[in-house]
Amino acid sequence: MLRGSHPILSCDAARTLEAKLLGADEAREWAAMQTAGRAVASAVERDFAEIGGWPASGRILVLAGKGHNGGDALIAAQSMLERFPAATAEVMFVFGERALRPLAARAWRALQHAAAGRLTVGSGLVKGRSYELCLDGVFGFQFRPPAEPRVAALLQAVNAAPIRLRAAVDLPSAGTFQADFTYATGSVKSPVVHAPAAGRVRYLDLGFFGADEPGDDRVLTPAILRPLAGLRPARSDKRTYGHVFVLGGSRSFPGAILMTVLAAIRSGAGLVTAFVPESVAASFAARTPEAMWVGWPETPDGGLALEGELLLRSRYDRATALVVGPGLGREAETMALIQNVVQQSTVPVVIDADALQPAIVRAGTARRIVTPHAGEFARIAGAAELRAFAAESGATVVLKGPVTRIVPGGTKPTKGGRDHPKKLPLYHSFFGGPVLARGGSGDLLAGLIGGLLAQTPGDPLLAAARGVAWHGLAADHLARAHGQMAVQTTQLLDFLWAALRSAAADGEAGR
Repeated sequence: MLRGSHPILSCDAARTLEAKLLGADEAREWAAMQTAGRAVASAVERDFAEIGGWPASGRILVLAGKGHNGGDALIAAQSMLERFPAATAEVMFVFGERALRPLAARAWRALQHAAAGRLTVGSGLVKGRSYELCLDGVFGFQFRPPAEPRVAALLQAVNAAPIRLRAAVDLPSAGTFQADFTYATGSVKSPVVHAPAAGRVRYLDLGFFGADEPGDDRVLTPAILRPLAGLRPARSDKRTYGHVFVLGGSRSFPGAILMTVLAAIRSGAGLVTAFVPESVAASFAARTPEAMWVGWPETPDGGLALEGELLLRSRYDRATALVVGPGLGREAETMALIQNVVQQSTVPVVIDADALQPAIVRAGTARRIVTPHAGEFARIAGAAELRAFAAESGATVVLKGPVTRIVPGGTKPTKGGRDHPKKLPLYHSFFGGPVLARGGSGDLLAGLIGGLLAQTPGDPLLAAARGVAWHGLAADHLARAHGQMAVQTTQLLDFLWAALRSAAADGEAGR
């Protein structure tokens, strides 16, 4: 299992873990509730930056249930009101104030004490009233459907109300509350991973897990990036950090390969050599002199021609990783070239974009990482499930999407089933968001993964997971700095440093 990942738990397993850690000790439970609630508030404030930041006099709507989730939401509201003295809150006790369990009641008293004069208790939504934030703490992960009609109707009304950001604690209540963000406190519970109403999932690590907790379904944490944020050895040079070759581009699609090379340069790789159509090599060299640019013979339509293969073969002894695919186009000659290259590769390969063809991803014996989105995955895997494809093909798979999933390359299942594909771990990355839903973001990811693979050629899974987490965290920082709309894809590169700094700071905060 990758260090820097935690297991995703079933609701029963989460209940067992919390009972083991907290027992029936009210002091421990209260401390955990305080930590969870304040972590939710901090995360909300960070995520609010994507829509301009929290307004000083913002109004909060708290939907409080009976138990711990209600308590977490009340403490989150208290933390927000302490941070912003002009803010106000309206609390709605969905089952009545008298139904609060002891710790939730204690959280309510603490909120009243901290924010006297800035609180109201509501019995229903006021028509036309708007809120900056709604905190959903109605039901926890122990909820068993269905919700009573009155509660379901309230949640539907909240969905329709003018609220800028809707935040659920652990799980969106009754599967009905339409969250923009769901904040998974302490552990990620498996229902939230596929819940349509969950919005974007944020895992708030409260220190429940050690370093080597078992579990085949896992969530990546910022800790996977901390080694990249540390000091490099004093006695090192450019050859210490690998040499990545990047092969791609065409006269019709020159930008994709440039973005991949730019990302590879920022990945920390010591050397980057780019093989691109000869018609663009000189302009790219002027634009990005840090890479070594090799012009490749072109087909009449501007693709990479078979005759250029010797350019790559004659330099193979210098490479530690190879990236193929960005901007290639679909010419038959170019596809034949890429299949030959992958077939004969002596170094691990990242296969991306147009190179994601069934014959190419299975060619040769070199270790490989494939980086499809859903449509490309269907093209190379057919009806195969993610783990089954990784086991059958031997490729480490990065399945890109709103939640990016990573499975290490496996081996074909034996007749006895000892290597059944379900035993392969599945890693989930919740970093990033809609700011990545634009052309070129996948090209940047391929370059990052390729550069990291050049530095750890014996560990494709680590390179893939670090690349995905780094890419996603940088996207979060980009969206918080400039919003989701008016940005360029390559601006993400300017936030790679911030992602590493935040990963390092997260580690310091957790000590």
